[in-house]
Amino acid sequence: MSEETRSEVYAELAALGPYGVHPGHALITMVEPHPGHEYAYNRWYEDDHYYAGAMAMPWMYAGRRWVATRDLQLLRYPEKSAVAQPVTAGCYLSTYWVTEGRYDDHMRWTVGINKRLNRDDRVYQDRTHVFTAFQDHAATVYRDGAAGPRDFHALDHPYAGLVLQVVDADSADRRAELLEWLRARHLPRRLAGSPAAMVTVFRPTPLPGDRMTYVKQVEGVDTRLTLLWFLETDPRECWEDHFGGLEEAVAEGGLGKVELVAPFIPTVPGTDRYVDTLR
Repeated sequence: MSEETRSEVYAELAALGPYGVHPGHALITMVEPHPGHEYAYNRWYEDDHYYAGAMAMPWMYAGRRWVATRDLQLLRYPEKSAVAQPVTAGCYLSTYWVTEGRYDDHMRWTVGINKRLNRDDRVYQDRTHVFTAFQDHAATVYRDGAAGPRDFHALDHPYAGLVLQVVDADSADRRAELLEWLRARHLPRRLAGSPAAMVTVFRPTPLPGDRMTYVKQVEGVDTRLTLLWFLETDPRECWEDHFGGLEEAVAEGGLGKVELVAPFIPTVPGTDRYVDTLR
């Protein structure tokens, strides 16, 4: 067995490189199962792929899966989105943290395991990747300062909802300015008194050339920022008061444009809850 798995080198690998808890990188993937395949897709993802294609891999240390029922899909904006066409596409969202400094190591493994999963017929084909990208952590803004869960807890803490927001800077050389405006001014104001405990901000990275062909290359690598708002209440209960007008607020900042604001609730692992409310 040792010769087959090369387990003799595991101890050597464990003694090398970063092994902190900071989410230096993330995989954020929004997927639409094809009509008629909702139940089968859900079971494949929960019973196999979430583990064999994600959590069992090195340096991917936390994960959470989210769902947008039809009523949540209809809350999304803007109607003309550069991310999702139509804007309601992508009813499942999976989010994963990768240890800071371990992106390259994880990516080499994930490409290899996905080739193996495809070869072994363990990849569900009747789905569309609407928005899938590995991302580098850029900032985390907290509502309550040092109190409460940190960003490395976020995918394990029982948050009641998540809002995915995608913002494009006007140009590549203005993205850093947009990030600073979000971090220092916009997000602290929006978080104050809101049901969102934190917002994590990421920058997308290009997918490797040997990625799976069913995943399109990442768009907006030089201009895009991806925000995850972690909510303590169901997004339907706070949508108008706290998430209406994000498009206008960013536009008034003069540095970028909101391309997607999409609410989700957590799935219930091991069940098909919500699958019959997607359409």
